[in-house]
Amino acid sequence: MLGRTYEGQHCSIAKSLEVVGERWSLLILRDVFTGAHRFDELQKSLGITRSVLSSRLDHLVQECVLERRRYQTRPDRYEYLATDKGLALWPVLMHLLDWGDRYYAGKSGPPRIVEHDGCGGRMNSELCCDTCGERLWPQTASVHPARLSRPRSRR
Repeated sequence: MLGRTYEGQHCSIAKSLEVVGERWSLLILRDVFTGAHRFDELQKSLGITRSVLSSRLDHLVQECVLERRRYQTRPDRYEYLATDKGLALWPVLMHLLDWGDRYYAGKSGPPRIVEHDGCGGRMNSELCCDTCGERLWPQTASVHPARLSRPRSRR
């Protein structure tokens, strides 16, 4: 089994993998970017055990990728929001999505579509809207199953 650290690897990629290289971490971030912020929402979406999710969330909070914010008392309940450090991973995830769509989507096409909330255009491989050219971020885009996307208008 591989260790969780890359001792002796003096490289920013190796350090980054120590923070987000575990597969659940990237999937948690994907779901946070698409609007799942509460523990139960994340667990339902990901289908992982409470202990694994709790461990991954704690790690991402400790690394300042996510911020844990209380939204309810009695009992205390928390939501998880991306920090600036976490938001900086949006392009990484969107490039992984683009790569996966290009090489693994199959005949049915990409399973998820990223659309610009402003004009309805779709994200291109440069992470910009293919209609208006604006750079897309979690605050300006929606990610949803392809079957729910709006039909493209013919020009």
